[in-house]
Amino acid sequence: MEYIRVTKENIESEHICCAISNNNDVQVASKKAWLSERFGEGLVFLKSAERGKCFIEYIPAENAWNPIIADGYMYIDCLWVSGSFKGHGYSNDLLSECISDSTKKGKKGLCILSSEKKKPFLAEPKYLKYKGFEVCDRADNGIELWYLPFDKNAEKPRFKECAKHPHIDENGYVLYYTSQCPFNAKYVPVVEKTAKEQGVKFTAIHIDNKADAQNAPTPVTTYALFFDGEYLTNEQMNDKRFLKLLGK
Repeated sequence: MEYIRVTKENIESEHICCAISNNNDVQVASKKAWLSERFGEGLVFLKSAERGKCFIEYIPAENAWNPIIADGYMYIDCLWVSGSFKGHGYSNDLLSECISDSTKKGKKGLCILSSEKKKPFLAEPKYLKYKGFEVCDRADNGIELWYLPFDKNAEKPRFKECAKHPHIDENGYVLYYTSQCPFNAKYVPVVEKTAKEQGVKFTAIHIDNKADAQNAPTPVTTYALFFDGEYLTNEQMNDKRFLKLLGK
Protein backbone atom coordinates (compact mmCIF):
# COMPACT_ATOMS: atom_id res chain seq x y z
CA MET A 1 0.00 0.00 0.00
CA GLU A 2 1.23 3.48 -0.86
CA TYR A 3 0.64 6.18 1.74
CA ILE A 4 0.45 9.95 1.32
CA ARG A 5 0.97 12.62 3.98
CA VAL A 6 -1.55 15.42 3.63
CA THR A 7 0.02 18.85 4.12
CA LYS A 8 -0.84 22.51 3.61
CA GLU A 9 0.67 22.23 0.15
CA ASN A 10 -1.45 19.34 -1.12
CA ILE A 11 -4.60 19.39 1.01
CA GLU A 12 -6.74 21.01 -1.69
CA SER A 13 -5.95 18.26 -4.18
CA GLU A 14 -6.09 15.25 -1.82
CA HIS A 15 -9.12 13.43 -0.47
CA ILE A 16 -9.27 13.15 3.32
CA CYS A 17 -10.67 9.62 3.69
CA CYS A 18 -13.37 10.25 6.30
CA ALA A 19 -15.12 12.59 3.85
CA ILE A 20 -14.22 11.91 0.23
CA SER A 21 -16.64 14.09 -1.71
CA ASN A 22 -15.45 17.15 -3.59
CA ASN A 23 -14.20 20.31 -1.90
CA ASN A 24 -17.57 22.03 -2.35
CA ASP A 25 -19.16 19.58 0.09
CA VAL A 26 -19.67 21.30 3.47
CA GLN A 27 -18.24 18.29 5.31
CA VAL A 28 -15.03 18.25 3.28
CA ALA A 29 -14.59 22.02 3.49
CA SER A 30 -15.09 21.98 7.26
CA LYS A 31 -12.57 19.19 7.87
CA LYS A 32 -9.95 20.61 5.53
CA ALA A 33 -10.20 24.01 7.19
CA TRP A 34 -9.75 22.43 10.62
CA LEU A 35 -6.75 20.39 9.44
CA SER A 36 -5.11 23.37 7.76
CA GLU A 37 -5.17 25.28 11.04
CA ARG A 38 -3.59 22.35 12.92
CA PHE A 39 -0.64 21.57 10.61
CA GLY A 40 1.37 24.37 12.19
CA GLU A 41 0.80 22.73 15.58
CA GLY A 42 2.41 19.48 14.48
CA LEU A 43 -0.62 17.55 13.22
CA VAL A 44 0.11 14.66 10.86
CA PHE A 45 -2.51 13.18 8.54
CA LEU A 46 -1.27 10.03 6.78
CA LYS A 47 -3.60 8.19 4.43
CA SER A 48 -3.77 5.57 1.73
CA ALA A 49 -3.19 6.74 -1.81
CA GLU A 50 -6.43 4.99 -2.76
CA ARG A 51 -9.78 6.60 -2.00
CA GLY A 52 -11.40 5.18 1.11
CA LYS A 53 -11.27 5.15 4.89
CA CYS A 54 -7.68 4.23 5.63
CA PHE A 55 -5.75 6.84 7.60
CA ILE A 56 -4.17 7.97 10.86
CA GLU A 57 -4.32 11.48 12.31
CA TYR A 58 -2.10 12.47 15.25
CA ILE A 59 -0.76 15.57 17.00
CA PRO A 60 1.50 16.47 19.94
CA ALA A 61 -0.67 15.93 23.01
CA GLU A 62 -0.11 19.51 24.20
CA ASN A 63 -2.05 20.60 21.10
CA ALA A 64 -4.74 17.92 21.20
CA TRP A 65 -8.35 19.13 21.34
CA ASN A 66 -9.08 17.00 24.40
CA PRO A 67 -8.90 17.64 28.17
CA ILE A 68 -5.86 15.50 28.86
CA ILE A 69 -2.51 16.00 30.59
CA ALA A 70 0.05 14.17 28.48
CA ASP A 71 3.05 16.45 28.04
CA GLY A 72 5.65 14.93 25.77
CA TYR A 73 3.28 12.36 24.26
CA MET A 74 1.77 12.12 20.80
CA TYR A 75 -2.02 11.95 20.76
CA ILE A 76 -3.81 9.92 18.07
CA ASP A 77 -6.98 11.74 17.00
CA CYS A 78 -8.11 8.91 14.80
CA LEU A 79 -6.90 5.60 13.36
CA TRP A 80 -9.53 4.43 10.91
CA VAL A 81 -9.38 1.52 8.49
CA SER A 82 -12.67 0.18 7.16
CA GLY A 83 -14.43 -1.45 4.24
CA SER A 84 -12.24 -3.30 1.74
CA PHE A 85 -9.11 -1.99 3.48
CA LYS A 86 -9.69 -4.10 6.59
CA GLY A 87 -7.75 -7.31 7.14
CA HIS A 88 -4.63 -6.36 5.17
CA GLY A 89 -2.43 -5.02 7.96
CA TYR A 90 -2.89 -1.38 7.02
CA SER A 91 -3.70 -0.39 10.61
CA ASN A 92 -0.36 -1.87 11.62
CA ASP A 93 1.39 0.07 8.85
CA LEU A 94 -0.15 3.37 9.91
CA LEU A 95 0.48 2.81 13.61
CA SER A 96 4.08 1.75 12.93
CA GLU A 97 4.67 4.95 10.98
CA CYS A 98 3.20 6.98 13.84
CA ILE A 99 5.47 5.21 16.34
CA SER A 100 8.53 5.75 14.15
CA ASP A 101 7.74 9.43 13.56
CA SER A 102 6.96 10.04 17.23
CA THR A 103 10.17 8.33 18.34
CA LYS A 104 12.22 10.48 15.98
CA LYS A 105 10.51 13.56 17.44
CA GLY A 106 11.56 12.51 20.94
CA LYS A 107 8.09 11.74 22.26
CA LYS A 108 7.52 9.73 25.44
CA GLY A 109 4.89 7.57 23.78
CA LEU A 110 1.43 7.57 22.28
CA CYS A 111 -2.02 8.04 23.78
CA ILE A 112 -5.52 7.61 22.39
CA LEU A 113 -9.15 7.44 23.53
CA SER A 114 -10.98 4.14 23.74
CA SER A 115 -13.27 2.29 26.15
CA GLU A 116 -13.61 -1.03 27.95
CA LYS A 117 -16.08 -2.21 25.34
CA LYS A 118 -16.01 -0.99 21.75
CA LYS A 119 -17.84 2.31 21.24
CA PRO A 120 -18.62 4.03 17.92
CA PHE A 121 -15.94 6.38 16.60
CA LEU A 122 -13.39 5.30 19.23
CA ALA A 123 -10.37 3.05 18.83
CA GLU A 124 -10.95 -0.70 19.13
CA PRO A 125 -9.78 -1.72 22.64
CA LYS A 126 -8.87 -5.27 21.60
CA TYR A 127 -6.59 -3.93 18.89
CA LEU A 128 -4.94 -1.44 21.24
CA LYS A 129 -4.26 -4.19 23.79
CA TYR A 130 -2.83 -6.41 21.05
CA LYS A 131 -0.45 -3.61 20.06
CA GLY A 132 0.77 -3.13 23.63
CA PHE A 133 -1.35 -0.17 24.75
CA GLU A 134 -2.58 -0.02 28.36
CA VAL A 135 -5.32 1.92 30.12
CA CYS A 136 -3.85 4.86 32.05
CA ASP A 137 -7.02 6.68 33.11
CA ARG A 138 -10.78 6.24 33.02
CA ALA A 139 -13.70 8.68 33.12
CA ASP A 140 -17.03 8.09 34.87
CA ASN A 141 -18.79 7.63 31.52
CA GLY A 142 -16.62 4.65 30.52
CA ILE A 143 -14.30 6.53 28.18
CA GLU A 144 -10.70 5.45 28.73
CA LEU A 145 -7.33 6.98 27.98
CA TRP A 146 -4.88 4.37 26.67
CA TYR A 147 -1.15 4.81 26.24
CA LEU A 148 1.87 3.14 24.68
CA PRO A 149 5.00 4.41 26.46
CA PHE A 150 8.37 4.29 24.73
CA ASP A 151 9.98 4.53 28.17
CA LYS A 152 8.36 2.47 30.93
CA ASN A 153 9.41 5.14 33.46
CA ALA A 154 7.54 7.88 31.62
CA GLU A 155 4.75 9.55 33.58
CA LYS A 156 1.32 8.25 32.59
CA PRO A 157 -1.06 10.57 30.70
CA ARG A 158 -4.30 11.39 32.52
CA PHE A 159 -7.61 13.17 32.10
CA LYS A 160 -8.19 16.62 33.54
CA GLU A 161 -10.73 16.64 36.37
CA CYS A 162 -13.36 18.28 34.12
CA ALA A 163 -13.24 15.21 31.87
CA LYS A 164 -13.08 12.50 34.54
CA HIS A 165 -16.57 13.35 35.79
CA PRO A 166 -18.62 14.39 32.73
CA HIS A 167 -21.53 16.54 33.88
CA ILE A 168 -23.03 19.91 32.99
CA ASP A 169 -25.59 22.18 34.66
CA GLU A 170 -27.82 22.84 31.63
CA ASN A 171 -31.16 21.09 31.18
CA GLY A 172 -32.42 19.55 27.95
CA TYR A 173 -30.19 18.14 25.25
CA VAL A 174 -26.79 19.79 24.98
CA LEU A 175 -24.27 18.80 22.32
CA TYR A 176 -20.58 19.66 22.45
CA TYR A 177 -18.79 19.18 19.13
CA THR A 178 -15.83 20.30 17.02
CA SER A 179 -15.04 20.50 13.33
CA GLN A 180 -12.47 17.73 13.70
CA CYS A 181 -15.19 15.33 12.57
CA PRO A 182 -16.40 16.39 9.11
CA PHE A 183 -19.83 14.81 9.50
CA ASN A 184 -20.78 17.39 12.13
CA ALA A 185 -20.99 20.08 9.47
CA LYS A 186 -23.86 18.19 7.88
CA TYR A 187 -25.63 16.42 10.72
CA VAL A 188 -25.56 18.88 13.63
CA PRO A 189 -27.90 21.27 11.72
CA VAL A 190 -30.11 18.27 10.87
CA VAL A 191 -30.50 17.35 14.55
CA GLU A 192 -31.05 20.99 15.51
CA LYS A 193 -33.88 21.18 12.96
CA THR A 194 -35.38 17.88 14.14
CA ALA A 195 -35.31 18.99 17.79
CA LYS A 196 -37.04 22.26 16.90
CA GLU A 197 -39.75 20.42 14.95
CA GLN A 198 -40.33 18.12 17.94
CA GLY A 199 -40.41 20.97 20.43
CA VAL A 200 -37.37 19.59 22.24
CA LYS A 201 -34.86 21.83 24.01
CA PHE A 202 -31.57 21.35 22.19
CA THR A 203 -28.40 23.42 22.40
CA ALA A 204 -25.39 22.84 20.15
CA ILE A 205 -22.08 24.18 21.46
CA HIS A 206 -19.45 24.36 18.73
CA ILE A 207 -16.00 24.16 20.30
CA ASP A 208 -13.91 26.25 17.93
CA ASN A 209 -10.63 26.70 19.80
CA LYS A 210 -8.04 24.58 21.57
CA ALA A 211 -8.42 26.20 24.99
CA ASP A 212 -12.13 25.41 25.20
CA ALA A 213 -11.56 21.88 23.90
CA GLN A 214 -8.88 21.24 26.52
CA ASN A 215 -11.27 22.30 29.28
CA ALA A 216 -14.43 20.62 27.99
CA PRO A 217 -16.67 18.65 30.41
CA THR A 218 -16.12 15.45 28.44
CA PRO A 219 -13.14 13.34 27.28
CA VAL A 220 -14.59 13.15 23.75
CA THR A 221 -14.88 16.61 22.24
CA THR A 222 -15.64 15.69 18.62
CA TYR A 223 -19.19 14.78 19.65
CA ALA A 224 -20.59 14.56 23.18
CA LEU A 225 -24.34 14.62 23.84
CA PHE A 226 -25.76 15.37 27.30
CA PHE A 227 -29.33 15.28 28.60
CA ASP A 228 -30.34 17.17 31.75
CA GLY A 229 -26.70 17.41 32.74
CA GLU A 230 -25.85 13.74 32.29
CA TYR A 231 -23.60 12.41 29.53
CA LEU A 232 -25.42 10.24 26.99
CA THR A 233 -23.23 9.27 24.06
CA ASN A 234 -20.45 10.10 21.63
CA GLU A 235 -22.36 8.39 18.80
CA GLN A 236 -23.18 10.85 16.08
CA MET A 237 -26.87 11.49 15.51
CA ASN A 238 -28.83 11.97 12.32
CA ASP A 239 -32.54 12.74 12.33
CA LYS A 240 -33.59 9.06 12.54
CA ARG A 241 -31.23 8.24 15.42
CA PHE A 242 -32.29 11.33 17.31
CA LEU A 243 -35.97 10.55 16.89
CA LYS A 244 -35.30 7.04 18.15
CA LEU A 245 -33.54 8.52 21.16
CA LEU A 246 -36.62 10.65 21.79
CA GLY A 247 -38.80 7.57 21.52
CA LYS A 248 -40.57 8.90 18.43
